Amino acid sequence: MIQLREVSKTVTSGTEPLTILHPLTLEIPRGQFVAIVGPSGSGKSTLLGLIAGLDAPTSGDVLIDGVNITRLSEDALAKLRGEKVGFVFQFFHLIPSLTAHENVSVPMEIAGAADPRGRAQTLLDEVGLTGRAHHYPSQLSGGEQQRVALARALANDPPIVLADEPTGNLDSTNGRHILGLLRNIHQSRGTTIVLVTHDTELAAIADERLMLRDGRVVERMA
Repeated sequence: MIQLREVSKTVTSGTEPLTILHPLTLEIPRGQFVAIVGPSGSGKSTLLGLIAGLDAPTSGDVLIDGVNITRLSEDALAKLRGEKVGFVFQFFHLIPSLTAHENVSVPMEIAGAADPRGRAQTLLDEVGLTGRAHHYPSQLSGGEQQRVALARALANDPPIVLADEPTGNLDSTNGRHILGLLRNIHQSRGTTIVLVTHDTELAAIADERLMLRDGRVVERMA
């Protein structure tokens, strides 16, 4: 489902090149739940951004469902992301002027999906927000906002969900709830999930864990 072939990322820091991710070859099969763990600055979020096509590698190729995304135009890449990938971020990124229900339904309306309002309600029910659909983000707790973000990530029924530190702004109880929802989504839908977290204990729910340090995979644990 996800393939990286000798993918690296180097940026310029001052006048010197700084390698954030050293050449990495990796395959994540369809339906697998993988956690990428490591300390701050290890390259976790960079790796996720490369998988998502939100950033371009310095070298190598990234393939999503057999498509080499490093060779796509911006329009084609945006289309593929809309069809194949759902995102959950640490800071929720909800639209403050829209209700929970509208935040979830908008991606489906943009994509021209059938019955976006009905599906949005079904997704909010799935994440336990049945009675909160018409509340605005400012009226929701952090845990509730992240559940809205998770429902939105599932709006177009993507085969892949990428989650970047989704529990980073939550207390431990809400964090476990979000990870439990991710696990349920993985099991019930067969969704391929890639989770970035600095917390090795939380990462234990995944099928496989990749430990990154200084831009290199130093350990792979099943």
